[in-house]
Amino acid sequence: MPKNKGKGGKNRKRGKNEADDEKRELIFKEDGQEYAQVLRMLGNGRCESMCIDGTKRLCHIRGKMHKKVWIAAGDIVLVGLRDYQDDKADVILKYMSDEARLLKAYGELPENIRLNEGIVGDLDEDGSDGGDDYVEFEDEDIDRI
Repeated sequence: MPKNKGKGGKNRKRGKNEADDEKRELIFKEDGQEYAQVLRMLGNGRCESMCIDGTKRLCHIRGKMHKKVWIAAGDIVLVGLRDYQDDKADVILKYMSDEARLLKAYGELPENIRLNEGIVGDLDEDGSDGGDDYVEFEDEDIDRI
């Protein structure tokens, strides 16, 4: 029987959950970079994103982030623009939800950007739901059915 030559199994490869729990410094865009919101994930380390400048770009998730930082549709990311391909970009950084809110508060993101935190259960100011998703029946209607 052969000897084990590795350092461990699947659980070692997964590693510890060392997510960025501690506060990290907020990184703003520089020249050659742009903020973008992910529209949909395409697989193979790629996603389709709408940049703040109004251009829809095919973005490639860099290897340092691949399988370590999970990106979903609606996330705010920082992309590096390419000089030679305007319709493609590289994802440099994913902003956490609180960081995205800070960017919006600082005026880096426009007001029409919808962040992920408010999508579920969108209630109006008066607390009622926007649409009528249910129908009320009178007792007489139920008896006829």
